Amino acid sequence: MSGAAALQKDRNYIAVIGDEDSVTGLLLAGIGHVNNQQKRNFLVVDVKTPLSSIEETFIEYTKRKDIAIILINQHIAEDIRELVDGHSAAFPAILEIPSKDHPYDPEKDSVLKRVRRLFGE
Repeated sequence: MSGAAALQKDRNYIAVIGDEDSVTGLLLAGIGHVNNQQKRNFLVVDVKTPLSSIEETFIEYTKRKDIAIILINQHIAEDIRELVDGHSAAFPAILEIPSKDHPYDPEKDSVLKRVRRLFGE
């Protein structure tokens, strides 16, 4: 088995950090999972959610070996931008998504920023 295949072999889940509407929609689509340690692959963020909880969850998801992709609402990613931009590993991939109340801004997207740097823009 190649090195890349070995890295992704056990990464079967998508995690989500988002507002209630985004997380609910994705859970209804079937991404919800609770592992043997009772750890969920989703976090609902509202105005009462402390920033430290969002940061801890993001760090946990980036370290988990069963998560392939982390979906995060862009406005929440802005709150932890330093952590998002500091993540350089191939897995899990981090994708910023819009929410109902906050439109997508390509200028803030960490993936697009990296692509622009690669092509010298």
